[in-house]
Amino acid sequence: MKPNDRLHSCIICQKTFQNKSHWKSHLLTHTGENPFSCDVCQKKFKHSKHLKIHKLIHTGGKAFSCDICLKAFLHKGAVAKHKLTHTREKPFSCDICQKTFAYKGNLAKHKVTHSGTKPFSCDICLRSFSDKTDVNKHKIVHTGEPKLSCSVCQKTFKRKISVGIHMRIHSGLKPFQCDVCMKSFLRKVGLETHKVVHTGERLFSCDICQRSFKQRSALYNHKVVHTTERQHSCSICQKSYKSKDDLRKHTKIHTEENKFFCDICQKSFLLNSSLKTHKIVHTGERPYSCPVCQKTFTQRGSVTIHMRTHTGEKPYSCSVCQRAFSDKGAMQRHKALYTGDRSYTCPVCQKGFALKSYLKRHIKTHSADRKKPFSCDICQKSFVHKTNLEEHRRIHTGECPFSCNICQKTFNKKGNLGIHKKTHSGEKPFSCDICLKSFSLRAGLKKHKTVHTTEPQYSCPECQRKFKWKSYLAIHMKIHRKDACFSCLHCQKTFPLKLSLKSHIQYVHTNKKDTKKEQGAKENFSMSIDIKPPCLYCLILPYSLVRVGKLLKQ
Repeated sequence: MKPNDRLHSCIICQKTFQNKSHWKSHLLTHTGENPFSCDVCQKKFKHSKHLKIHKLIHTGGKAFSCDICLKAFLHKGAVAKHKLTHTREKPFSCDICQKTFAYKGNLAKHKVTHSGTKPFSCDICLRSFSDKTDVNKHKIVHTGEPKLSCSVCQKTFKRKISVGIHMRIHSGLKPFQCDVCMKSFLRKVGLETHKVVHTGERLFSCDICQRSFKQRSALYNHKVVHTTERQHSCSICQKSYKSKDDLRKHTKIHTEENKFFCDICQKSFLLNSSLKTHKIVHTGERPYSCPVCQKTFTQRGSVTIHMRTHTGEKPYSCSVCQRAFSDKGAMQRHKALYTGDRSYTCPVCQKGFALKSYLKRHIKTHSADRKKPFSCDICQKSFVHKTNLEEHRRIHTGECPFSCNICQKTFNKKGNLGIHKKTHSGEKPFSCDICLKSFSLRAGLKKHKTVHTTEPQYSCPECQRKFKWKSYLAIHMKIHRKDACFSCLHCQKTFPLKLSLKSHIQYVHTNKKDTKKEQGAKENFSMSIDIKPPCLYCLILPYSLVRVGKLLKQ
């Protein structure tokens, strides 16, 4: 008998079968008949073998187990699929992109991504999907009611598979192991993410700036830089965010209390990771370094921003003048120059600030109970942060680590270097509304405006002496302090100001005699302002400290 004579053909779809029982089972798919029913839950099946497997759910039996990890399964096919997690074999590959898969079903799902078809849609919001299981997962978004809970900690989940993964935390099971360093992981995605550490591959690249990343999630977070849209908004305070993850972190402000406290300054945080980041402020530790120049930082994000100085990347631009910046904070500070908006007001002293971060930093100055664990061993002045102490010490040591790359002038503070650089760029965004004279700094404009006024606005609470500028009052106040910081090496006399010490050494210990030209200049100067010559101890006049300083240096 020929082989074709043994074939049984379906009269509806013409599909052929060699086994008569298979042919009969196939016919049920057209008729829709389910002749086999469960006597426990009345669920019906087309085949008796499916009913037999189903009954194991009620009895709790799992007849098939993995001979490697002893995990039990209801179906024999499930064991075969599970074993691929141990062998890591991926026999099925896509003929378009050559991506490999462990299961044939996963390959079939993957191929749909190339065709672009999405035959399954949500009957509530009409969103379409390429896979039916994705529709079922999506529908939970509309119901919002988690139905499954962990039997150990009662945490609730929306999907059964999520419960299974979560249970590994309690059991300690980590089935996915790296074959290079033998580190094990709870989830397969964790292993795949970890493997990049060994290979160094950057498989995910941005289609806008071509920057590459090791992880898909890092690429997703990076793409937010290129968009100005804030699609995700908080339902409570209406604040909007670019990414869903940022919104999730923000909502914890409204729904949760700060559970983690710093044992040094008692500041509280929502997340333990935020507390760990904060503690670096007190320890002074800088665990992250730039791979190019070896500069160290307290946060990983600071390294990312710093790297832009080497790459030249400037993803943030000003909407007014189109100037580009590598740091979002720098762009916001720059925009405040144009607007002049100081909408963030201190509730204690009513001082206005352009940025919320500036206001937060300022409010700390009013807190009486905050700890200052770092103190200067020379003048005993105390500080909240170790970085502030290090910055302060430069006053005593005279160290100036920041230098201008144009004229090589050095400064003890990075902010002072930034102010100095504007003298080279010529940028003067602040102008006087009376005489239209322009200035590079807001403080310069504020000082200039006192030229148009006659009355000194600032008075010393100790001696009632008046000054036109607040900065001069601050310098003057140092003469009333008891802790003089600068001492003369010759006679051990102490001074509150460095300039006072320099003048003391110049006029007392060097025996410098004034020339006729210098004497005449000083006489003309004292006559022109019709007041007594400046005191060599505090060197402060209500007229002009700059002119006095220039005169004394002649």
